[in-house]
Amino acid sequence: MKAIVITTGGGPEVLQLQQVEDPELKDDEVLIKVEATALNQADTLQRKGSYPPSKGASPYPGLECSGTIQAVGKNVLGWRVGDQVCALLSGGGYAEKVAVPAGQVLPIPLGVSLKEAAGLPEVACTVWSTVFMMSRLSARETFLVHGGSSGIGTFAIQIAKSKGATVFVTAGNEEKLAFCKSLGADLCINYKTEDFVACVKEETGGKGVDVILDCIGAAYLQRNLDSLNFDGRLCIIGLQGGAVTEIKLNTLFPKRLTVQGAALRPRNPENKAMVVNEVEKNVWPEIVAGKVKPIIYKSFPLSEAGEAHKLMESNEHIGKILLVP
Repeated sequence: MKAIVITTGGGPEVLQLQQVEDPELKDDEVLIKVEATALNQADTLQRKGSYPPSKGASPYPGLECSGTIQAVGKNVLGWRVGDQVCALLSGGGYAEKVAVPAGQVLPIPLGVSLKEAAGLPEVACTVWSTVFMMSRLSARETFLVHGGSSGIGTFAIQIAKSKGATVFVTAGNEEKLAFCKSLGADLCINYKTEDFVACVKEETGGKGVDVILDCIGAAYLQRNLDSLNFDGRLCIIGLQGGAVTEIKLNTLFPKRLTVQGAALRPRNPENKAMVVNEVEKNVWPEIVAGKVKPIIYKSFPLSEAGEAHKLMESNEHIGKILLVP
């Protein structure tokens, strides 16, 4: 099969389409003929050499895909050759075929095309596991997501609104803010021209928000804590603004704040299967009902993975970027 190989750590030009061995199918896995895969921030970090694959995972990038099952391991129940699916991967999505544990496979939701479904597994599993399973966002609570126009952000706005939350977002230009508004965001903050802490406090009558999903890390940590309500929960899923900082610990005590961190890729297959199961039960019905949809910005041929990475790193896109073998 053909796959994108990271020839050495570096810029987008190190991504090369090469002929490689087909994946070996284990007894608890299905083999998927890939219809499309979607880019994630982790792919760019892996390309640069700063986020190597987990032990035993495919060396090729790609943390989600959609496609058609070509083969089924002997211990697999519930999936058949020919089923159209999407899947949460540990790697290997940038290829014509990928093997994945059966517990990480999802049906294509009614109303979503096979190609577009490639942009669902990673965002759905990330947002549901962090915002809902860990941070317990509930109806009538207020939720702030940074990077509202990203793949994670656009999905988080929709699912949080569908569950009855009030949603605030930050983004970097008026086009992105307008798009977030069109998805249902209640307050859209331009982080380049506005102080998000002041905006949050003004909008909530000085209280703050109940849950924050943050991809920035160090640069936002103290300001995030200052933006939380009593019993507020901060979940950090990215370090785009650095990994090391100082905070005032006395911010935590009076308001009983919780700071959490989470990553999807390092979880073991059992944990991923549990998240995928929860997503199918709680998120898929919202997609079928039309309350949540994948937001696809652009598709590239697999051979143009480098160009797709350039677009992602330009930060000009809204939603997800796909690669199609």
